[in-house]
Amino acid sequence: MIEQKAYCKINLGLDVTGRRDDGYHLVKMIMQSVDIYDLVCIERRFDDEVVFTCTDKSLETKDNLCVKAAKLLMETAGINEGVDIHLIKNNPVAAGMAGGSTDAAAVIRGLNELFELKLTREQLIDIGVRIGADVPFCIEGGTALCEGIGEKLSAISMGAPAPQLLIAKPDVSVSTAGIYGRLDAIGEYKHPDIDGLLGCIEAGDWRGAGEKLGNVLELVTTSDVPEILEIKYIMLDAGAYGALMTGSGPTVFGLFEDERTASKCLEKIKERGLCSFLTLSHMV
Repeated sequence: MIEQKAYCKINLGLDVTGRRDDGYHLVKMIMQSVDIYDLVCIERRFDDEVVFTCTDKSLETKDNLCVKAAKLLMETAGINEGVDIHLIKNNPVAAGMAGGSTDAAAVIRGLNELFELKLTREQLIDIGVRIGADVPFCIEGGTALCEGIGEKLSAISMGAPAPQLLIAKPDVSVSTAGIYGRLDAIGEYKHPDIDGLLGCIEAGDWRGAGEKLGNVLELVTTSDVPEILEIKYIMLDAGAYGALMTGSGPTVFGLFEDERTASKCLEKIKERGLCSFLTLSHMV
């Protein structure tokens, strides 16, 4: 049996730069893996079925991204065997943290190892992007500048140890497709300084990076989920270098100098009863 950790991600920066004819949005993002993860367990079967089970029974559907990823990779690689996929779910669902995409990425990596396919990085990414725009990053993880629709990845080196993270998800869910669609309707809007943010990260200036955090999708999601701004203000008031909604939301993260400061902020948010998921975390 093969086991793969499926790490969540946050967006330190997210800009939308255009839209392709097929409807996919062109993006410029800085994405970061964090130490919150699901566990994907894969083993061979004696037939040709792909059988998916999960500790969260509501996710056991035929259109689950784990199933789609397995079938696409096996079809691409010409594999006629079957597999059992069991997902131990810890990541928050519909949180803007690539929960489903990172599970699919773990399946792709796991099958490549299980069947000793030795697929190249480019081949894995090509399969991943056909499942979802966040999957290519989740296959590799770490810290990366992501462009195109998310499939063009450039690794980023940090100039100093990463700050402490506090991650908070309000008890609501949002539709990613709906958020992007409503952003299109806005027309003109201010774009975050992704290049400036990248420079701060590479220089190890996390205070400067905190000031440059930016996500254009906040323009839309915060109108539906006012708790996002409330959580951001609490984090900033508690001394965070910066705070931002990740992805299409509604999860918010804050960058803190140390665990003590972040822990105090966690208690303040907990007292307000704003979140269904609230935890300290680290970049990986």
